[in-house]
Amino acid sequence: MAIFEISNGRLTASIDSKGAELKSLRKAESGKEYMWCADEKYWGRTSPILFPLVGGLKNGEYRFEGKSYAIPKHGFSRDAEFKLVSQEAQEVWFLLEDNEETREIFPFRFRLKIGYRLEDMTLKVLFRVENPSKEMVYFSIGGHPAFNCPIRQGERREEYFLAFDQKESINCTVIGDGGLASDEKILYELQDGLLPIAEELFEKDALIMEDYQVRSIALLTPDKKPYLTTRFDMPVVAVWAPAGKNAPFICIEPWLGICDHEDFNGSLQERKWGNQVEPGKCFHSGFDIIVEE
Repeated sequence: MAIFEISNGRLTASIDSKGAELKSLRKAESGKEYMWCADEKYWGRTSPILFPLVGGLKNGEYRFEGKSYAIPKHGFSRDAEFKLVSQEAQEVWFLLEDNEETREIFPFRFRLKIGYRLEDMTLKVLFRVENPSKEMVYFSIGGHPAFNCPIRQGERREEYFLAFDQKESINCTVIGDGGLASDEKILYELQDGLLPIAEELFEKDALIMEDYQVRSIALLTPDKKPYLTTRFDMPVVAVWAPAGKNAPFICIEPWLGICDHEDFNGSLQERKWGNQVEPGKCFHSGFDIIVEE
């Protein structure tokens, strides 16, 4: 476990080799911090990488080629020690490879590379999944970054807003009591793309938007000025904070995957929004975190 830092003179980012987890994103000159501090009173993580699973499994297991495997919610990469592959002033890469322990619950060979690159006022979070085997690899992957909200002292989270590139409404999948997706949907009407961050937003867990409904979500101060934007091209994005805690952060989570549906009875290959990478090939994805203020 070690912390690695990159900077471009405008932004500085710190990443932990455990989980290849982004721990800090701040302005280089002022030191203004945008990432949640992982206070366990609310939530003890900052920005875990979700792999090879996003969300939970029905009955806590999945099926592949006639066998059942149990795997933790959101996978195992967030608690794994990554190897530093390369580090330059503005870019750093980490690597996690399969081993005997991972193959007990995820029977594939893989090379998961997580990169961070600073470009002006943007941090690019980069995913690479390499398949060194002769068999297809099936997986899900996603981000779970938590951003300080409020960002200024003396303000309250419920005074802030979410801003979507979809201007009229968002249709959200409701997570049931078992942590699985249900048929229930909640439609949130937006005012010129804005949604107030009321505490009751998270009473039914995360706001989960599917089918590429949005590709950009910003956090706005009480005077409706954006201070941070997350951009992505992924089929699913979740907005989450722990219910009933009035936690001083908001997670904006771009996902290539989702938890199982309550009625799902398929195999790993059939999981909704799942991905695959062919033998000898590499899967590329990622998202951007843009500091606006």
